[in-house]
Amino acid sequence: MNIYTVSLFGHRSLLNPLSAESNLEHEVYQILKNHGYVNFLIGRTGEFDLMAALTIRRVMKTYSRINGTLTLVLPYQNSNVENHKDSFLNLYDEIEICRCSSDAYYKSAFQARNQNMIDLSNLVLCCIEHQSGGAYQTIQYAQKQKCQIINLAQR
Repeated sequence: MNIYTVSLFGHRSLLNPLSAESNLEHEVYQILKNHGYVNFLIGRTGEFDLMAALTIRRVMKTYSRINGTLTLVLPYQNSNVENHKDSFLNLYDEIEICRCSSDAYYKSAFQARNQNMIDLSNLVLCCIEHQSGGAYQTIQYAQKQKCQIINLAQR
């Protein structure tokens, strides 16, 4: 089976969350429709991540497209996730700890995790509304890697 991998990144706070959600819903539907099996990789750091996870889950359920997984990728072990694993698994199909970031210094762990997610991806969906912050730096890395990128904020 050919797996199409999509990573998602966005700012912690969004200027226009309803527009981002609508654009994401359209893109997720198109991706699921056009690919045999899709693995969505996502973090859980801010407003965009939670909105994206809920949108992906809703699209998969609405269109009865269970040809994919939603994977929460953590930069290191997280006691909150471990203590409430059943609750997290109600939203995510899988929870992974990124090996390359789990031993990194705290401040660099998120960038190491994000870069690893990009290295595994066929497509990056993002919501970049301003040119600063970790999400913006992550997309700069994706551009250097010549990844296909769709910025939901520019749709």
